Amino acid sequence: MFSNSKKKNILISLLLTAVLAASVTLTGCGSKDGEQRYAYPLATASPEDTVTQIYAEKFAEEVSRLSDGRIKIQVYANSTLGGDRELLESCKDGDIPFVVQNTAPQVTFMPDLAVFDVPCAFEDLDECREVLDDPSFSSLISDVYKDGGYHLLGIADQGFRVMSTNKAVRSMADFKGQKIRTMENPYHLAFWKSIGANPTPMSFSEVYIGLQQNTIDAQENPYEVIVSNRLYEQQDYVVETNHLPHLITLIMNDEFFNDMPAEDQKIMQEAAATATEYARKASDDRIADRIKTIEDSGTEIITVDEETHNELVEASSSVRESIEKAVDPAIYKAYIK
Repeated sequence: MFSNSKKKNILISLLLTAVLAASVTLTGCGSKDGEQRYAYPLATASPEDTVTQIYAEKFAEEVSRLSDGRIKIQVYANSTLGGDRELLESCKDGDIPFVVQNTAPQVTFMPDLAVFDVPCAFEDLDECREVLDDPSFSSLISDVYKDGGYHLLGIADQGFRVMSTNKAVRSMADFKGQKIRTMENPYHLAFWKSIGANPTPMSFSEVYIGLQQNTIDAQENPYEVIVSNRLYEQQDYVVETNHLPHLITLIMNDEFFNDMPAEDQKIMQEAAATATEYARKASDDRIADRIKTIEDSGTEIITVDEETHNELVEASSSVRESIEKAVDPAIYKAYIK
């Protein structure tokens, strides 16, 4: 008998085989001149009602428009083709050309991306986006992806990550001992430990039940994820820690990109630029709506005061120092201005 993980891998392999079979070149399909047309998969591990999906679909739409329908991209959401790690591996292997995902799972494969895990680095999203778009930083970070086997097309976001919990957090002391679910990222774990919480990595699929059954006290995610997965139903408070921007990358297999004609490479880059701006605006527009949904449910939103914020920055200084030592100095310096 196969284990559950083995069964999952077999299922994903079968799905990928089916997807790739459907992604072959189609000659004359809907074309009056017999010109070749393409259909390629783009995968995410996020639910459909998220900025991640908006980002992916806008990119696919723009690619189709700029290529006059010659290049088609089919979006597969909600881990249909695998979780974050599986998608990253499949993209590197060339099985899935395009992936949209958060940067946190990518640190294991590209250690320099830990720069995105520096806690409390930005006061607001505009400051963060300015750094991401700075040519000197974007060139350095693009090289990191290239060395990993990927081509970075764009970075959008879903606002800041915040904490949801059943305990009101109004001072540093209130973080102490709270069992909070985090992603399997050592720097995320280190941040919560540094401020006195008790972090525990857990598969995201188990978070709602974990909160419901009190296996965990709290979790951290952007508003978008908290609402799309109805996590607020199991929590009394959302605390605006704003400790990290939740960055979303649009990447593709680097060899696949390099094998494209220059015209198609330009289409990918232009489509990604448009989709990135579109996704950022969608994120800004949706946050207020997400906050209203949470408040209407009876869950209270707590804004961290300046004193507590400063204490968070000070308490987590050791995490910033460890990241500074772990990543390329030029990348760290370009990100932390």
